[in-house]
Amino acid sequence: MAPEPLVRIGFVAKRTGNAVSLIRYYANESLIPSVRTQGGNRMFPRSVIRRVSFILIAQNMGYALDDIRQLLQTLPDNRTPNKEDWARLSEVFNKHIAKRIAELTALKSSLEGCIGCGCLSLDKCKLYNKHDRIAEKGAGARFLLGDSPSDAVIK
Repeated sequence: MAPEPLVRIGFVAKRTGNAVSLIRYYANESLIPSVRTQGGNRMFPRSVIRRVSFILIAQNMGYALDDIRQLLQTLPDNRTPNKEDWARLSEVFNKHIAKRIAELTALKSSLEGCIGCGCLSLDKCKLYNKHDRIAEKGAGARFLLGDSPSDAVIK
């Protein structure tokens, strides 16, 4: 098998629609492979274009770079995802999407009511969260995080 052709960083940046600095950052973070020429210039396998696109898609879905790095490390030989890899990784993405849909649905239904934040500013919150008992469950909007309003009721 012939070695993959190498392309310049500017080509990768232009082809992916991103700044050269972002491509350099991804390379420095070991998210994409690069090689140095004798003159010190960075060159990239052409398949890095697909890898950068994968990273951007994952970031748009809310994944942190550490999470993306872990997903990419599941690929044999640190390669760019192929069709079979993408099918496997899409299952991970689909689970993430389903979880986000559930979270957003809960948020949508809770916007007019109590979210368990502890503010006690709404009349309804005084009923659900009298004396901020839900705070024992932890910080944040507890009802949106999955705690039930019944958890705040004194029994």
